Amino acid sequence: MQVSFLFVGVLESLKVFVLAAAIFNTFSGNARTAHVVSTNPSSRTSSIENIEEEEENISEELGFLNRAVMNRSTCTAFKVNIKQVEEVKIVLKIFPVFMSTIMLNCCLAQLSTFSVQQAATMNTKIGSLRVPPASLPVFPVIFIMILAPMYDHVIIPFARKITKTEMGITHLQRIGFGLFLSVMAMAVAALVEIKRKQVAHRATLMNSTEPLPITFLWVSLQYLFLGSADLFSLAGMMDFFFTEAPFSMRSLATSLSWASLAMGYYLSSVLVAIVNHVTGSFRHTPWLYGSNLNHYHLERFYWLMCVLSGLNFLVYLMWAKSYKYGPKSTSGSNDTRMLCNSTGI
Repeated sequence: MQVSFLFVGVLESLKVFVLAAAIFNTFSGNARTAHVVSTNPSSRTSSIENIEEEEENISEELGFLNRAVMNRSTCTAFKVNIKQVEEVKIVLKIFPVFMSTIMLNCCLAQLSTFSVQQAATMNTKIGSLRVPPASLPVFPVIFIMILAPMYDHVIIPFARKITKTEMGITHLQRIGFGLFLSVMAMAVAALVEIKRKQVAHRATLMNSTEPLPITFLWVSLQYLFLGSADLFSLAGMMDFFFTEAPFSMRSLATSLSWASLAMGYYLSSVLVAIVNHVTGSFRHTPWLYGSNLNHYHLERFYWLMCVLSGLNFLVYLMWAKSYKYGPKSTSGSNDTRMLCNSTGI
C-alpha cells in the first residue's frame, strides 16, 4: 500500500512541477521578449526562431501546460522542456482511467471477505466432499483459466473480423467491459444474498449457526462475474498503461495496475467503516455488524456497491470517449504481449 502511494506521489510531483512552471511563466513579468533580449541581433533572431520551432511541436491538448515552455522566464527553477510537458499531459490523460479502476478492485475485495462469510453459512458439500469456505477464491482462478483461451482464440479473432483492426478490442474497451461486469457482479451478489436470507427465514435458522439448506455454489456466480471482470480489466490496464505511458516512465506505469488493486482493497475497508458509522447513527445496529451474518444487511451493502460501480462506469465512459490514443498504441505491440506473459496475465 505504501508503494502505491509512493508511486502516485511521484506522478503528482512531476505534474505539480510542470503546472507550477506554467503558472509562474503566465504571471511572470519576464515574458518571452525578456528572455531573448541580446546585444547581438542575430542571436536574438536565432533564439526567437528556435522558440517558434519548438512551439510548433507542442500538442494542443491541455494547452494551459504549454505556457510552461512557451512563455520562457529567466528563473532556472521553473525551466522545463517540451518532452517534460508532453509527458505530464500523457500522465494527466491516463490518470482518470487509473482512478476509475479503483472501484473495480474494491468490488474484487469482497471475494475474500463477505463472500467467504456467505459461503460459510451455506451447505459446502459437493457429494461427499466438504469444501472449506476459505478456498472459494480459487473459483476466479478456475474461471480465468477457462475464459482466457476462449478470449484469445474466439473473442479476439471474432472482434478482429468485425472491427477489421489488428487489436480487435482496444485497451479501453477491455477495461470498460470489465467495469461493466463488476456492476453486474454486485447486482448478482445482492440477489444471491437475498435468496440466502429467504432460505434462512423459511428454515427458521435466522438465529442459528447451522448450515443453511442451500448450496454454496450460488456464491460462485459472483465469482464468475468478478473473475471475468478481472480477466478483461487487468490485462487491459497492463497493456494500456504500458503503451500509453511515456517511454521513460513505462517501468513505473506498469505498477499502476497493482497500485489500483491496493487502493481498491483499502477503499473497501473505508466503505465498510463509513457504512457502519452512518447506518449506526440512524438504526439500532449498523448494516455490517454482529456475530451472525443472517442479521447483516449485506444485500443493501451490495446494492450500494452496485450503484457506486455504475456511477464509476458512467464516469469512465465519459473519459474513455474523449481519450485519444497515442500513435504507438494504435496497433498490437510485442512488448505488451511479453509484459503480460511475464506477469501471468
